[in-house]
Amino acid sequence: MSQIPDSQKSEIIQLLQENKLNREQIADKTGVSPGVVSAIKAHITMGTYTEPSEAEEVIDAMETTFGLERDLQTALRFNIHQLEQGLVIIDEGKEQTTKAGRIDITAQDQQGDLVIIELKAGSANPDCIAQILSYMGALAERNHKNIRGILVAGDFSPRVIFASRAVPNLQLKKYTFKFTFQAVD
Repeated sequence: MSQIPDSQKSEIIQLLQENKLNREQIADKTGVSPGVVSAIKAHITMGTYTEPSEAEEVIDAMETTFGLERDLQTALRFNIHQLEQGLVIIDEGKEQTTKAGRIDITAQDQQGDLVIIELKAGSANPDCIAQILSYMGALAERNHKNIRGILVAGDFSPRVIFASRAVPNLQLKKYTFKFTFQAVD
């Protein structure tokens, strides 16, 4: 990621302090990703926004994570059958917004049940369980009867695994990458 000019950082900080716009609105207004806004907000909240190089490292890490999740989502949308046979994506190719936040992928299974799919680049922490359950709860509020969730990540902390065992309609699925190479003539 290229460095963000100080003037742009100042604008983001000012908009965050005004507390009138949400993260996505600030990102749109300032021309950065929502991850950059989150990183700057985190530094403000923790009072650690004194070293620009440190802030840039956190922003770079968050940008990488958001990029990987975006790439993972794109790949999964094209290959949803690899996650589970019979799944059909029903969100018209974009994240569905609920009161609890934005669902990465909304699908329907062979039995007609709604399937909420949450993607995490890298390892899933315990907050991920609360996140996907809140999405499921928000959709249940809309009178969807049979809802289940699939949390997809590169790895899962032991607490995530233990927590998922208590929720019968939640599955954990670990992703891996398999590269293939072809000679170019």
